[in-house]
Amino acid sequence: MTIFGGFNTSSSALTTQRLRMDVISSNMANAETTRAQQVNGEWVPYRRKMVVVEPNQKTPFSSYLHTAMGQKGEIGSGVKASAIVEDQNPFKLVYDPSHPDANVEGYVELPNVDPLREMVDLTTATRSYEANVTTLNATKNMLMKALEIGR
Repeated sequence: MTIFGGFNTSSSALTTQRLRMDVISSNMANAETTRAQQVNGEWVPYRRKMVVVEPNQKTPFSSYLHTAMGQKGEIGSGVKASAIVEDQNPFKLVYDPSHPDANVEGYVELPNVDPLREMVDLTTATRSYEANVTTLNATKNMLMKALEIGR
């Protein structure tokens, strides 16, 4: 690992968690949007989006174990957001015959966004972001202390 490896790992995690928070914000903002896009001439509600996170390099766990034991092995190189996918769960049906988007039976299709789930995901992403900021600051402080040794 290079001297800036910790910075690179933390910065990739910070970027990924920030993207997760942005997608969650979009989900919350569109929790009541019944006309998000047209499919075959029909309006469909907003569909919840999720970020797929994966490691930058697919390194097996045994490599980390060997590194920790002082043997040859690779060190992790952070994470990346590989895709933003739509949740395929069905839309919520709510009976409201006065709604302009109600079908002939009086039901309205609402987005498959659950505000409670979004808040839990947002809390998780925020805590991960904060943990990575702490790691970044610890790495910076260690490098600063190493530079002070040379004085």
